[in-house]
Amino acid sequence: MVAFQIRELNGIDRAWVARLLEERWGSTRIVTRGRIHHAETLPGFVAAQEDKRIGLLTYCIEGEECEIVSLNSLVERIGVGSALIAAAKNTAVSAHCKRLWLITTNDNLAAMRFYQKRGFVLVAVHRNALAESRRLKPEIPLIGIDDIPLRDEIELEMELVCEQSTGMGS
Repeated sequence: MVAFQIRELNGIDRAWVARLLEERWGSTRIVTRGRIHHAETLPGFVAAQEDKRIGLLTYCIEGEECEIVSLNSLVERIGVGSALIAAAKNTAVSAHCKRLWLITTNDNLAAMRFYQKRGFVLVAVHRNALAESRRLKPEIPLIGIDDIPLRDEIELEMELVCEQSTGMGS
């Protein structure tokens, strides 16, 4: 087992976050459900092995929902992505969110497997949503993984149970 730690993003990480997002996402702007996120400014978590960053998750909390905006594991199959999701889930529960959710694209079958194995449920297919997303972020390619045309946003969610006082005396 390879040891790594999960910690909150801090100011020192911001330049690395911007470089990683540019490299992996084509931009620091990430579009989900018709909204532009400036992911390099969002809160998040870093997975680190000693002084080397090996994973990133950014999120956005609005009301009772927490959206995972980006997730990147730079070292596969050692639990980085799972640990980052657990950190986001804990943060969402602490913020009294009722839902942890994310968007992936129709070509990303590996992501759909990954998220479902970790308790997410597919809740919507937003047909042709990437046509609108490309108006906001033109660098989104037309063709994705395995030469699959990029068309749809796939929405997955995990319902959260927040511990709350019942107010009942003993």
